[in-house]
Amino acid sequence: MMSRFADAAKVATSKYPKTTNKTIKYGTAGFRSKAEELDFIMYRMGLLAALRACDTKAAIGVMITASHNPVQDNGVKLVDPMGEMLAPAWEVHATTLVNASDDEIPRALEKIGGEARIDLNHSPLVFVGRDTRPSSSQLCDAVISGVRVVGGDVKDLGVITTPIIHYVITCHNDGGTYGVPSEEGYYQKICEAFVKLRSSGASNGNYEPIVYYDGANGVGALMIANFLKHLGNSLSVSIYNDDGVLNHLCGADYVKVQQKWPEGVPRIQNVRCVSVDGDADRVIYSYIDSNDKYHMLDGDKIATLIAGYIQELLKNSGLKLKLGLVQTAYANGASTEYITRKLGVPVACAMTGVKHLHHMALQFDIGVYFEANGHGTVIFSKEARAAIRDAAQRNNENANKLSQVLDVINETVGDAISDMLLVETVLHARGWSIFDWDKAYADLPNRQMKVTVADRTVITTTDAERVCVTPEGLQNSINEMVKAYPQGRSFVRPSGTEDIVRVYAEASSQEQADELAIKVAGAVYDQAGGVGSKPQSL
Repeated sequence: MMSRFADAAKVATSKYPKTTNKTIKYGTAGFRSKAEELDFIMYRMGLLAALRACDTKAAIGVMITASHNPVQDNGVKLVDPMGEMLAPAWEVHATTLVNASDDEIPRALEKIGGEARIDLNHSPLVFVGRDTRPSSSQLCDAVISGVRVVGGDVKDLGVITTPIIHYVITCHNDGGTYGVPSEEGYYQKICEAFVKLRSSGASNGNYEPIVYYDGANGVGALMIANFLKHLGNSLSVSIYNDDGVLNHLCGADYVKVQQKWPEGVPRIQNVRCVSVDGDADRVIYSYIDSNDKYHMLDGDKIATLIAGYIQELLKNSGLKLKLGLVQTAYANGASTEYITRKLGVPVACAMTGVKHLHHMALQFDIGVYFEANGHGTVIFSKEARAAIRDAAQRNNENANKLSQVLDVINETVGDAISDMLLVETVLHARGWSIFDWDKAYADLPNRQMKVTVADRTVITTTDAERVCVTPEGLQNSINEMVKAYPQGRSFVRPSGTEDIVRVYAEASSQEQADELAIKVAGAVYDQAGGVGSKPQSL
């Protein structure tokens, strides 16, 4: 292997030379940047994935995507053996390897191998997937080169969603216990359970099985077409935004942040629109009411709907399992109050990033976790799965439904399409229209903004990112601003991938939420080294 490490440096120098001296850090979404800056990073992540496969003696995944970012961007993230995000210690290794000079690559690899006590005689296997960006194919070649130069084997899954690679890795490494380790196996498992759950008919009460699907002009548009081959007449899905510019004026991030109906989707009143993002791991619902007013149902609304339904099935089945819900600071205050007071479900708050929510959700027998941006899922402990399956085999009707619901869910990661089918399952079971769902509680008006700064690391936070520690005095400024607004709340946090600071604000009216966001953004600009024009309007 040591000679292969030397070869790794030679290939780097000749084909994938390092192009920057700027320090780069593996963030919550891996590495992400302009596509033309990523060749050397992709190559090195191929090297690292092979080492991680040797370390775990299991297959590792590499997904090439920049998710909801513009089409000119791209990125890469590694998937651990059971579909988890890369272990924190290996995020450090990733950062070390990417920041090494080309001739330092062998030494960096040896250091990683020594610290992790890796068996370098193991034959590594790496699965690779990519989104639809024009740059993704070339960057995939760089990853594959990195894996192979150190003797690894590659299974190229082609153009897929991020959730599919998480699913396939999990199934491959657990011997097929979770499901068949293939794209087709993924469709079959989820769709079979979904169809069974609506065996009484596609319509029910106020629920009609009609969805407008905003594919963000990305891979999610391709994959939903494959799903429809398995869904039969159980759900009618009209696909929009399937061949334009990726994430442009459409998709989950646009709908959530801009709070606007996606371009390219007919503006029809009282029809559910489902928007996914560029790699189909986020989902947002929206609709236009009879007065032509826009409504958005985000990750908070999805989480409360799912948690309430699972709680109902648990109660009716007699199963004594601990259910909990995990949110982030971005969760709307109204949703937290509804969950705790109306549903009586325990709520925990985690740092932004699904890896943090996933970890906290493991504290419960059944953990529902969603970020407000629509990224989330439900995870079940081994004991919970066994208890549910056992009760279902004893003809417990509600446990049987819960068992089928479990199979609709992709537990390995946030999955836009799986989550959509889970929402449709709950709405069907309750006979609810999207209006019925939306009126469960009213979100507090809110606004998100971002401020470009010279160095995002000057912003540090605590209390799950709800309190700003540095620069000194900024949190006091925020506190004073918040006091002036009824039901006011605001926090700031540094981006995990670029030199911007994200600002969130909510208040009792949209005008006040917007005003508070602008004022807090201005304070960030003044006290954290803002770049460009000072935020003075939306």
